[in-house]
Amino acid sequence: MKHTFIVPDMTCGHCVKMITQAVQAADADAQVHADTQTHQVTVETTQLDEAAVLLLLQEAGYTPNVASQG
Repeated sequence: MKHTFIVPDMTCGHCVKMITQAVQAADADAQVHADTQTHQVTVETTQLDEAAVLLLLQEAGYTPNVASQG
């Protein structure tokens, strides 16, 4: 499953690292793609649903929003 979020407070490489670590702590095989310019985070995972990833990002200290689909 691929989940895409907008994370306005993700602004630097450290943020990307923290988000990646938070997701991969729950699913070591998850692929995390983050762009600090667009504030977009895409997570590809077979173990986590959208709500679980959203919660992980919040617990890491960020304020993610689900990106609009379509």
